[in-house]
Amino acid sequence: MAGKLGTAFDKEGDGDVIQTDRPTPRPKDAATLILVRRDQAQPRLLMGKRSGKHTFMPDKYVFPGGRVDTADGRVPSLSELRETEHQKVAHKTRRKPRAFGLTAIRETFEETGLIVGRASDFPGQPASDWQKYAEQGAAPCLQGFTMIGRAITPPYRPKRFDARFFMAEAEDVLIDERPAVDGAELHDLQWVTLSDALALDLPNVTRFMLGEIGERLKQKDVSELRPPFLRWTAGGHSQDRI
Repeated sequence: MAGKLGTAFDKEGDGDVIQTDRPTPRPKDAATLILVRRDQAQPRLLMGKRSGKHTFMPDKYVFPGGRVDTADGRVPSLSELRETEHQKVAHKTRRKPRAFGLTAIRETFEETGLIVGRASDFPGQPASDWQKYAEQGAAPCLQGFTMIGRAITPPYRPKRFDARFFMAEAEDVLIDERPAVDGAELHDLQWVTLSDALALDLPNVTRFMLGEIGERLKQKDVSELRPPFLRWTAGGHSQDRI
């Protein structure tokens, strides 16, 4: 069953200090990638533990992801988002939808060492943040990405993000079978079943998205599953479907 809105926006449990006496920070665009492996009896998801030094969600288990960089939207790709996914990502944003998918690729590489893309010469001159990725003999591809949700951090948080959550089949989008490598951003990287993931120390929005992932893992036809959009409005917590 998909996650419930109340748990996604619960004021407790995300590990950062709630501040109400400062101006509300503007959310920064971000993207997350949920990689799914189906090489065992049950599908497994890649998750890692955030460093305890982070001010945002320290010591919580999350999917790879991070803030959109300006250059991400200009990075060439061997394939683009499918039109259905392009339209979902484009909902209520001025940023190029492809930038979110490319951010998810870059952040996954930076945080886990895994390469989402194809073995190829990098198309064009890579931006500085993409140099190490390009040196792997890889080029990004977006065709296999499905947007499964969007969430904006509530205004009472000291740091806020407007994140798109993408899901992709690891066997389809990863360049090879190399293992994930712990780094400064994420450690204890592991492929976990859905039930094992739910037993980890999770941010509330991650727990909510696991419900959405569960719906997609158990249904053969997911074309009618619209991604949730979680946010805070003048009336309080809000959820609708994109």
